[in-house]
Amino acid sequence: MTTPSTTGPAELTLAGEFPEADRAQWRRSVEAVLRKSGVLGEGEHRDSPEDLLATETYDGITISPLYTAEDAAPAAGFPGLAPYVRAGTAQGSAAGGWDVRQRHADPDPAVTNREVLADLENGAASVWLVAGDGGVPVSGLGDALNGVYLDLAGVVLDAGPEFEAAADAYFDVLDVQPSAAIGNLGIDPLGVHARTGVSPDLDAAVALAVRVSRSHSKLRAIVVDALPYHDAGGSDAEELGCSIAAGVTYLRALTAAGLDVPTAARLLEFRYAATADQFMTIAKLRAARRLWTRVTQVSGAASAQVQHAVTSSAMLTQRDPWVNMLRTTLACFAAGTGGADAVTVQTFDAAIGLPDPFSRRIARNTQALLLEESHLGQVIDPAGGSWYVERLTDDLARAGWAWFQEIERAGGLVEAFPLVRERLAATWERRSDNIAHRRDALTGVSEFPNLGEKPVSRKPLPVLPEGGLPRLRYAQAFEELRDRSDALLAETGARPSVFLATLGPVAVHTGRSTFAANLFNAGGIETPAGAVADFPGGVACVCSSDKLYAEEAASVVAALKEAGATHVFLAGSPKKWAESGADAFIFAGCDALSVLHSVYRQLEGAR
Repeated sequence: MTTPSTTGPAELTLAGEFPEADRAQWRRSVEAVLRKSGVLGEGEHRDSPEDLLATETYDGITISPLYTAEDAAPAAGFPGLAPYVRAGTAQGSAAGGWDVRQRHADPDPAVTNREVLADLENGAASVWLVAGDGGVPVSGLGDALNGVYLDLAGVVLDAGPEFEAAADAYFDVLDVQPSAAIGNLGIDPLGVHARTGVSPDLDAAVALAVRVSRSHSKLRAIVVDALPYHDAGGSDAEELGCSIAAGVTYLRALTAAGLDVPTAARLLEFRYAATADQFMTIAKLRAARRLWTRVTQVSGAASAQVQHAVTSSAMLTQRDPWVNMLRTTLACFAAGTGGADAVTVQTFDAAIGLPDPFSRRIARNTQALLLEESHLGQVIDPAGGSWYVERLTDDLARAGWAWFQEIERAGGLVEAFPLVRERLAATWERRSDNIAHRRDALTGVSEFPNLGEKPVSRKPLPVLPEGGLPRLRYAQAFEELRDRSDALLAETGARPSVFLATLGPVAVHTGRSTFAANLFNAGGIETPAGAVADFPGGVACVCSSDKLYAEEAASVVAALKEAGATHVFLAGSPKKWAESGADAFIFAGCDALSVLHSVYRQLEGAR
């Protein structure tokens, strides 16, 4: 009989059979790829070739292609301890997942009640209820909440300037002990100011919040809503800075009314946008907790920020809305990974109208799949320790704090509103330029559009109050052109079209003809293709390889114009093919919106 060995195996070194790689080796590999792709010339050398692969955010933060332990960031601490970067509580969402919160805004109380009950019975944990303008009438609040167990399901009100009446109506139907009431009254006069431009009534808001703090120990009173700044086209750091400025304004007012800092901070909940840029969303939520901790620390008592993440309205599209399911899934994943306490997934048809039961179910199930099948909520701060995420969190926190300080120097959020509006407008201008040039791609709209898609019809959205910051969507400029195309189709029986004059066999022209079709279709313009002899007149675009362009481009452009072309595009570089005689060029990085508008002008001029 052989006696088993009591000594363990030799230490296992993962990937130990491979030579150790270092940054210098990686840089040599990057340089070789860039040289092969033509980005670097033959024999050209760069000490840091990765700089050519770096990108810059709207906040001026450089995103590098590689992060290592050398990319230092401040220690993130531990979950449940200041600065709360890793989680607001020691267990994060591992105990029971985050709060699945569904939004309801149908003005019919009976419909809203039916939808609220369906959501709560099928996975939602709380209700975000819009009341007053843009939602359920305040007088119908009781009917909308009929049958809801208010000691189990928290209700977050969103009544805008009618917050006092909505609170009274809510208290009338609140059939639980005050100490058992949960949720949030949703008081946010600063958010109303941002949306409408109406001066905020802080005194009434503070008086109600103080009263609630003394009677309902678990009920929050104030929402610090950062969505107006995001929806106006703002960047992540601008959203952070504005939210912290709003939180500080409320904190000052509440403590001036006699509340201590911990009690005042407990009354606040912060609402942020979650986008399909998952790493920016993760870092933004982590940075927000760090910034708010700093505010409460210097105020005398460090407090964790309570966060409600909402999938972005600005990123949603009306065209090909099914892609919104992918966007909201990414955003929900990022919100959960970033440590949000509550998450709202907007329905895929939210930009079109009020949701139907199917879209509400998809929104609920997006969260259910991430929580119950992917077990995302069972890991505390899953992005923690990532060199990229830790560095990005620090960079965003610094940029957000700098913007917050600028707002404070200008007198606070209300006094600085013109500055805020100007700053957000400048960011939107830069964002719009990137969208127009398709550097910020919108799948299903600016990229891979489907002209044959069947429209999705929904009950119209309630009219929302205006007068303050604009409500913008990234896809709106392209979708306006699609609407224009639909109108022409209804009026004339045909969409606008650009004829793709293809040279050579399919294998030769397919790259550029596919690129051209994708670009023109994004504006609702059809793209029949064929040889020059098939050209029916109107606007044309020549598509082929550089080799055939050198041989035939000039003669083909001349032939198209002789055949009655009012405008001829060429798919290729304007620097390389300027002598072809083409009127304009389309190429990767061109201003697609400008091209599309020029086509409409040409076609309308020919009518």
